[in-house]
Amino acid sequence: MRTTGRAVGVWAAGASLALTAGPFVGGGLITLVGWRAIFLVNLPIGLAGLWLAWRFAGETTRHRQHRLDLPGQLAAIAALGTLAGALIEGGVLGWDSPFVIAGFVLAAVFSVLFVWHEARTPQPMLPLTLFSHRMFALTSLVGLLVNVAFYGLIFVLSLYFQQVNGLSAFATGLAFVPMLGAVLPANLIAPHVAERIGAPAAIALGAALSAVGCLALLFIGPATSYLAICLQLLAISGGLGLLVPPLTSTLLGSADAQHAGIAAGVLNATRQTGSVLGVALFGSMVGRSAAFMAGLHAALIISAGVLLAAAALIWIGASSQARQ
Repeated sequence: MRTTGRAVGVWAAGASLALTAGPFVGGGLITLVGWRAIFLVNLPIGLAGLWLAWRFAGETTRHRQHRLDLPGQLAAIAALGTLAGALIEGGVLGWDSPFVIAGFVLAAVFSVLFVWHEARTPQPMLPLTLFSHRMFALTSLVGLLVNVAFYGLIFVLSLYFQQVNGLSAFATGLAFVPMLGAVLPANLIAPHVAERIGAPAAIALGAALSAVGCLALLFIGPATSYLAICLQLLAISGGLGLLVPPLTSTLLGSADAQHAGIAAGVLNATRQTGSVLGVALFGSMVGRSAAFMAGLHAALIISAGVLLAAAALIWIGASSQARQ
């Protein structure tokens, strides 16, 4: 398990490098080529990823043919798409708009259909039995909550740097680069911290550190200097770097070897779902320029609350399981 934890730490460090480089590379592409380039660049990256998986994932078991769960995928896409659309338009049209209400209703309907289908199909995209393990369910939920807070804040802070502070797209990308100074080493030391205090405690500590960073940013205003903001950004990213490796190791350890691949996919899917929801929700809160700063402050408070809830969930859940 110790080797697995350190391997996950190295993987998380690589992912963090890409995460932190994203705004910088994206800002450069927008400045030099145009905003469409940030979508075009994903094509060669995706093709490279497919080739690497085909070339080096030879240890993956292939003796069992698994049928594509197309209805489950369509239901999941429809549920997430309608929910994100309703959250985005809620900030523009108003939360009592018939269009927004219909979006929330459709999201609930498609979510129910997804669960109903996955519980009955012989080869589900997402085996619901995985969630019978408490730590698997908790780490999946924590992954979703953390990404709601983190990616939602990255989005609204990028708008703050450009729309309020007047930075260019490239300069905004540069503003996020120092976060690498915290998240990358935190990824690498996270397995050692988890070995000393336990993975749940390390996850809770990382989430709490990020929450403190969010609360410390509540002083932010239109004239706040970047240097005054930087320390809080380091705390937020450092907390994320500390919690991701033990979160991943705990989730993988809670699933049997047969479902290890699906378990990793569930964590990635829940985290990306949290990213979509965070961007949609926080974006709707700052969508109106007149209320931008109020929306940004509300986003910081919500992020802190979500992160503290994630810390409490994993801590209480792990303590409860240990007593059984």
